[in-house]
Amino acid sequence: MKKLYSIMRKKPDPLNGLIVEELFILGLPVILANFAQTLYNIVDAFWLGKVGKAALTAPTITFNVVFILIAFSMGISVGGSTLVAQYTGARQNKQAEKTAGTTIFLMTILGVASGIIGYLFAPSVLRLLHTPSDAFAATLTYMRVIFLGMPFMFVYYAFQGVIQGKGNTITPMKIVFISIVINIILDPIMIFGIGMPKMGVMGAAIATNISRVIAAYIGLRYLFSKKSEIPLKIKDISFDKKLAKKIFHIGLPLSIGQMATSIGFTVLIGIVNIFGSAVISAFGIGNRMISLLNMPAMGFSHAATVMVGQNMGAGNIERAENIVWKTVIIIAVFLFSGATLTFLFGGGIVRFFINDPEVISIGINFFRIASYSVPFFGIMFAFNAAFSGSGHTFPILVLNTARLWAIRIPLAYLWAIKMEMGPNGIFYSMVLSNIVISALAFIWFKTGTWKKKIITKKEVLSLEAEPKDMDVH
Repeated sequence: MKKLYSIMRKKPDPLNGLIVEELFILGLPVILANFAQTLYNIVDAFWLGKVGKAALTAPTITFNVVFILIAFSMGISVGGSTLVAQYTGARQNKQAEKTAGTTIFLMTILGVASGIIGYLFAPSVLRLLHTPSDAFAATLTYMRVIFLGMPFMFVYYAFQGVIQGKGNTITPMKIVFISIVINIILDPIMIFGIGMPKMGVMGAAIATNISRVIAAYIGLRYLFSKKSEIPLKIKDISFDKKLAKKIFHIGLPLSIGQMATSIGFTVLIGIVNIFGSAVISAFGIGNRMISLLNMPAMGFSHAATVMVGQNMGAGNIERAENIVWKTVIIIAVFLFSGATLTFLFGGGIVRFFINDPEVISIGINFFRIASYSVPFFGIMFAFNAAFSGSGHTFPILVLNTARLWAIRIPLAYLWAIKMEMGPNGIFYSMVLSNIVISALAFIWFKTGTWKKKIITKKEVLSLEAEPKDMDVH
């Protein structure tokens, strides 16, 4: 633990540092923040579960709707992050600052627009989703309050993207921890009215919004301070047409790919639901464990994205490629170790959540069939880091969409229902989709199309001809 802490305290140097060490320096804070976010979701569900079934329904339905907008905002955030990373690598600090300002401006506008549209159309959305009548009012209240906080969530994601593009993953991690602690404290106080009127479901939504407002405030205050790696002034939050076009060019494929994935999983759950509550429970537990297994993969691939971006900007293409291969090795080691544990102890894992013989039996099958496909999916994240960090995100859109819509969903339907393989048909479709997509990602990566820089030599030369910014960042 001490060693991990000492690694995280080191100042990152994506351009010159030891690659493996830099991946840990940048990746560990992202992994810890993701684990903390999982804890927050568990605690939130715990307290609302005490209120009742209808109360627990509200965040479940709302999350599925809001996640589509989160996916969109995260794509644009990554677009800004990639540009900041490449301008940083090219030592164009002024242009990196302009990119940060444009990213925050765009995300603020998108957040306000999303909040207004979501608030107005929430009743129609809930009716479209056939929300149960006993949970409709509570869910509508919760969803509308959450939509009111959308601008602050978007602003925080903008901050997170641009600061991580500079190689700082520690500050966003700290802010996430602060935000989560505030939410955990406020949840029971506002839900059950400890020292104040009882607010129920609305209290949980308000607590979430307060934590997001604080996160956005701390993030912006850091950006505007002298400590920031990319210090901004209020006037820097403005619209630059050329930069906005580049941000959307990078971010939109990621956004569309994430939204396609979200909708695809909803369709897949529909197939799972055909086989009853025992299969639903086992599948839900299995997916939660896979999500936990993939957290290191997501963290290290995020670090690789920043490192690839900065090295692409600096013209270090060979080092960028080396970063990807090192990330593949690290992810493979973590995930094959984790997959072995789930393969061997799948029954015990399911039993921890629910002591039902039928669910445990199905869960054992799930882990024995699907466990060793997870590392292949995780390795795909490493190749995606090359596409994302270089700014060529179209392959990610194709791979994410194809994994579910071209392979997993058709095969799950064919094997599980038409060929009457039952739940195992769904599990085998997961295996094949993960392996095939990992292979396709490898082939696409090897073509080298991602090595073409989105910041051209001509652009860098024109920027160098401009008056230099005298600040040292």
